[in-house]
Amino acid sequence: MLKHAVTIILAFVSGVAGAALYQWYGQKAEKNGTSPFFTHYDERPYDGAFRYTENYEKDEVQEGHETAMDFVFASKVSTPSVVYLKTMLRVPQASTWMEWFFGNQGAQAISSGSGVIYSSDGYIITNNHVIESAEDIEVVIQKRTFKASVVGTDPSSDLAVLKIEAQGLPFIRFTSSQEVQVGERVLAVGNPFNLTSTVTAGIVSAKGRELNILRSVFPIESFIQTDAAINPGNSGGALVNMRGELVGINTAILSKTGSYAGYGFAVPSDIVKKVVDDLINFGEVQKAFFGAEVLDINSDIAEKLKLNSYDGVVVGYVQESGGASRAGIEKSDIILKINGQNVNSRSEFEEILSYHSPGDQINVVFRRNQKTISSKVVLTNREGTTEILQREIYTSRVLGADLERVSKVERDLYGIEHGVRIVKVRSGFIRQLRLEEGFIVAYINKIPIKDAETLNDILEKIRGRVVIEGVNRRGKWEQHRYYF
Repeated sequence: MLKHAVTIILAFVSGVAGAALYQWYGQKAEKNGTSPFFTHYDERPYDGAFRYTENYEKDEVQEGHETAMDFVFASKVSTPSVVYLKTMLRVPQASTWMEWFFGNQGAQAISSGSGVIYSSDGYIITNNHVIESAEDIEVVIQKRTFKASVVGTDPSSDLAVLKIEAQGLPFIRFTSSQEVQVGERVLAVGNPFNLTSTVTAGIVSAKGRELNILRSVFPIESFIQTDAAINPGNSGGALVNMRGELVGINTAILSKTGSYAGYGFAVPSDIVKKVVDDLINFGEVQKAFFGAEVLDINSDIAEKLKLNSYDGVVVGYVQESGGASRAGIEKSDIILKINGQNVNSRSEFEEILSYHSPGDQINVVFRRNQKTISSKVVLTNREGTTEILQREIYTSRVLGADLERVSKVERDLYGIEHGVRIVKVRSGFIRQLRLEEGFIVAYINKIPIKDAETLNDILEKIRGRVVIEGVNRRGKWEQHRYYF
């Protein structure tokens, strides 16, 4: 008994002494700002920055690092800004003889997706593929349903802007995607499988990904890659940081099954901001053209051009009288920097250009025959000028299609003098001809097609043997033969 009592007394004395020493040493060290025992968070009101005491070295802990509770904060901040989209469209059925008398009514298909509230007065961001071909669009915000109209679309970035009649909506806060770091924690917010307000967590696993998935002549592909789970229905939703700020719009997954398989991709917020503002202000994106196409440098190109490094991108095509040509840039030049920013891939090149508008002047550093050159390039619009352009769409009820004249940039790229693109196909004559959206009609029976009105008039009246020639959306020349 005496032995146990001595043990208890010794333990008690040791504990008191240890606590006293702990308190004395901790207070002394804390006065010098070097306490090894405590990590204090600044008790001032949260203002969007995370602060830590000075006992951490600056290169070890930076502003923006997160704790487990940051997931809760980011979810609360961002979830109210992400909405549920419901789209309805007509799917044409197989053609029958009755269609000639009664028309092809088709069946109604219903699909869903996500959107992000851009402003308190009802502008909403989503993916172009979510609302493409939709006849009716509904937006559900906290159990309230609104009819939405399409403000504008941009297939080159797979973005679209909708508008609903509402005020006081909880809009998302933006942050610059250029500041996002690989390894940074992010949340994907959306409505997968009709499960509204779903949040998944992950990290940014890569930046500047090019997937070759956008069906556009001049696609902008520089995706943020994340391992946060993204599934069907997440498209158009938000990718946010731990402050609940938008870093990207969730767009695609890489999967053989159609469901999440470890990789998701989002359009960077800086591209989103430029595209959305242009669609709201002008109805279309004021895309800036460099006047040249570039390629990634691989081992074959490096060997052919006798390059000593893989830095930069190589110029593969230069538009005659374009901005690059006027600045003295030639085919096979190696572009190293734009406005002081290193360029090491085509996706980085396209992303940097996407921040600019026609008329902007950029400084380009490039290498030619081991000589480094600096030049200024004035960016242009699709017609080769620096003016603001409004997209002109011609809608033909007879043909059942939307049509537009092909721009100068595309005419130069494809080597054609004229042409009219089929922008959208509805039920009608164009659908019966099985001409795909994106096809450029250059000739009908050798008659040059220079504008949409000419295309409409010829197809409305022509009879007998008909040959339609043009460029498909993959840039290849093809012919279609008919007998009316």
